[in-house]
Amino acid sequence: MTVLAEVLRRDRVFDFVLPEPDFAGGLDTRHGPILYVEDVTVAFDGFRALDRLSLYVDDGELRCIIGPNGAGKTTMMDVLTGRTRPDSGSVWFGSRIDLRRASETAIARGGIGRKFQTPTVFEHHSVMENLELAMAADKRVWPTLFAHMDSADRDRLAEVLALIGLASLERQPAGALSHGQKQWLEIGMLLMQNPRVLLVDEPVAGMTHQEMEQTGELLQRLAGRHSVIVVEHDMAFVRSIARQVTVLHQGSVLAEGTMDEVQNDPRVVEVYLGE
Repeated sequence: MTVLAEVLRRDRVFDFVLPEPDFAGGLDTRHGPILYVEDVTVAFDGFRALDRLSLYVDDGELRCIIGPNGAGKTTMMDVLTGRTRPDSGSVWFGSRIDLRRASETAIARGGIGRKFQTPTVFEHHSVMENLELAMAADKRVWPTLFAHMDSADRDRLAEVLALIGLASLERQPAGALSHGQKQWLEIGMLLMQNPRVLLVDEPVAGMTHQEMEQTGELLQRLAGRHSVIVVEHDMAFVRSIARQVTVLHQGSVLAEGTMDEVQNDPRVVEVYLGE
C-alpha cells in the first residue's frame, strides 16, 4: 500500500481532525446501557466486517463475546475504541457521548480501555514502575518530569497490585513474569487509568490452567466496578465466567443469552460450536 493510499483509507482516523468528546458533565447511564451499538455497518473493499450490528452493554456488566474467525469481533472493538469509523449506525458511550466523533486517544482517556491478546508491558521496568507509568495523569512532558505521587496515588497502586495478585512481585522486572502474570499486569495498567469499560481480547490464550482460573476470578471481581467485555474462544473459560453471552456471525448478532441458551441454539452449534 502506498503512503497516499494509507493516508486516504476510509477507516483511517487522525486525532487532530476530530473534536475532544465532552466528558465534563460525566458519563450518563441513568437511561440505560453504558454502551449502545445500533445498526452499525463497516465494510472493507465490499466485505461487510459488521453488518447492521446492534449490541447493548449495561453499566457494570460482564459480557462475553464469542464467534468464529471473521465474525466481526475485532472490528467491533475497533469501532468502540475509535480505531475504525462505521459507515453507518450509531455508537454511544452512555447517553451523551458519540464515539463516532471522538478520537482514539480521547476515548481511551474518557473511560474505555482495551487490552489486546498479546501483553504489552515495559519489560525492563518493575511491576510497580509499569503501573506508575500507566497512571491516569497529565502526560505532557513537563508535568510528567516533575510528577510526584501523593498518598491517594500510592493507595491506588497498592489496591491495583493486590487486585491483580502481583503485590509480592512489585519490584520484579516485568520481563521476568510468566505469560499469565504479564496479562494481569497489563490489566492492572488499564485499571490505573480508571476506565469505566474494559475490552479484553482473548485473555487466557497461552495460559496454564491455574492462570486461567485466576484470570477468571480477576475478571469477575472487576465486573460491577467496571463494565467488562471479554472476547474469547476458549469455551470452558467462557462458561466459567459467563453471565451474558453474545454470539457474532458474519458481522451481526446471531444469538444472545446465558451460556446454556447459546450452547443449545442450533444456529450457534451449526456455525461455531460444531466446528
